[in-house]
Amino acid sequence: MSIGEVLALLQGEFPDITVSKIRFLEAEGLIEPQRTPSGYRKFTHADVERLRYILTAQRDRYLPLRVIKNHLEDAEQGTFQFQRPRPLDDQPPPVPVRLSRDELLRSAGIDGDTLDELESFGLLAPKGRRYDAEALRIARAAGELARFGIQPRHLRVIRAAADRQVALIEQAIAPLLRRRKPGAAAQADESARELAGLLLDLHTALLRVGVRGVLGR
Repeated sequence: MSIGEVLALLQGEFPDITVSKIRFLEAEGLIEPQRTPSGYRKFTHADVERLRYILTAQRDRYLPLRVIKNHLEDAEQGTFQFQRPRPLDDQPPPVPVRLSRDELLRSAGIDGDTLDELESFGLLAPKGRRYDAEALRIARAAGELARFGIQPRHLRVIRAAADRQVALIEQAIAPLLRRRKPGAAAQADESARELAGLLLDLHTALLRVGVRGVLGR
């Protein structure tokens, strides 16, 4: 397959994939497509599955490329089972979804008033008139938290904390975004994902420490 055919094959599952991203992954040594005598890249089905693994690990696990590369090298040596990783919540990889309001309410198990509150506090928003997979995850989490008396208005601090972390990431990758050299956008994307994963790990660790303090442990 040509790089354009690979792009068309993967874009349905990974809308953010670009030719420059694929070239960046090649430059980083994660994929090695064959070359025709005239220099054009040619990809096999194995190359495509390798790309799927890389993109899934980035999207669902926020793994940095150096870790993914180690996994791939271990797989080649038979010390790591090559299979697509599960996302952080150990559920199957998310499938692109476009839900109507009623479909979201049914899927998340919440009522219209709760959804209105979530939207009014900026916790989720439709794209057009449809809700994506992230909106569904937020709505489901909010529904579960409500069982403990935690209402959407209490979640504003979570939204504010997330916004501050996004601002940190934006500040860190700003120099990359200003570059004009080829591959800069893909490098910025990789850095943003790695930073998000590190911040997520830090947040989880701090939360666990705090909970242990509440429990007196």
